[in-house]
Amino acid sequence: MYKIKCLNPISSLGMNLFTGQYEVTDDYNAADAVLVRSASMHELELPENLEAVARAGAGVNNIPLEKCAEKGIVVFNTPGANANGVKEAVLAGMLLASRDIVGGVNWVKSVKDDPDVAKLVEKGKKQFAGTEIKGKKIGVIGLGAIGVLVANACNRLGLEVYGYDPFISVEAAWNLSRDIKHINNVDDIYSVCDFITVHVPLMDATKKMINADAFSKMKDGVVILNFARDLLVDEDALGDAIAAGKVKKYVTDFPNPKTANMDGVIAIPHLGASTEESEDNCAVMAVQELRDYMENGNITHSVNYPDCSMGVCTGAGRIAVNHRNIPNMIAQLTAACAAANVNITDMSSKSKGEWAYTMLDLASPASETVVNDIRKIAGIVKVRVIK
Repeated sequence: MYKIKCLNPISSLGMNLFTGQYEVTDDYNAADAVLVRSASMHELELPENLEAVARAGAGVNNIPLEKCAEKGIVVFNTPGANANGVKEAVLAGMLLASRDIVGGVNWVKSVKDDPDVAKLVEKGKKQFAGTEIKGKKIGVIGLGAIGVLVANACNRLGLEVYGYDPFISVEAAWNLSRDIKHINNVDDIYSVCDFITVHVPLMDATKKMINADAFSKMKDGVVILNFARDLLVDEDALGDAIAAGKVKKYVTDFPNPKTANMDGVIAIPHLGASTEESEDNCAVMAVQELRDYMENGNITHSVNYPDCSMGVCTGAGRIAVNHRNIPNMIAQLTAACAAANVNITDMSSKSKGEWAYTMLDLASPASETVVNDIRKIAGIVKVRVIK
């Protein structure tokens, strides 16, 4: 019986996928696996028996990834599950920045009690006039699951779309419309685009990538859309760019004390993936990932360990090993099996940075001897008997 702890409410569409092998518990310290959305785990101690954490969403800044890796706890996320919801939010943000709908709605509220409101509207509407998006140029920085959907949707809406991603995957490339102009230098997007939308992960290399230098290369009156992470934009430089007229509007899904009080900013309260459909999709994917890991040892969409899959075990035994990515590890694992007279019928080993994961299918059930011998190897973090 596997015990599951939910740190946030999780859609029933996902929770209903758990079989009788699983029990939802209120006791965090007894959990074998955790499901989480926005709750922070940085202040929590990690239970010794915790095997996995699944984030029902894409961002994992609320989870201590390195601390989990050191304890052999695999952390999953659900890339692409909320992509359509974010895509639609980006399109809405683009339209809000092009047409002063927010200003117009707020103005109507201010005059709604006037008996001549209809006449006032006809006289006052010109102050909220905007521009159409058709025929404009938009640059999509980052062509992952969300970026590809945004690029294709903008293309269908009649925009001229420029896409930039030096690390675009084969799958993303196949899904990208042939009408998208693939750009090799992001500066080309800065110099020609009327809209720029950012869809890259937050890393040291991307932190404040939209900075004073980037703003200086952009067209006057550009609209910046950020539904990825707030720290991708240098907000001090943004304030200067708005004041100078370089940036017409900044649409962000991540309000903070600075941007929420900044002129020229449309601040949305992190609604990008806040749809029933996105929450359902994320829950389903997160539960499927957890079940495949707990029952079969397979890793799909991990952010701290490498993806590694061998399907359902059809042999007599399977061992899964979380370990450091160091030389001679495979030789030591196979030697431990050989010393215990255990034959390996299949094996898969993958690495990701300083961490690695190895699965061994065995011709006989894993004995306590071979498991203990493997645990003694330097660099081993966790050994789990799957079958």
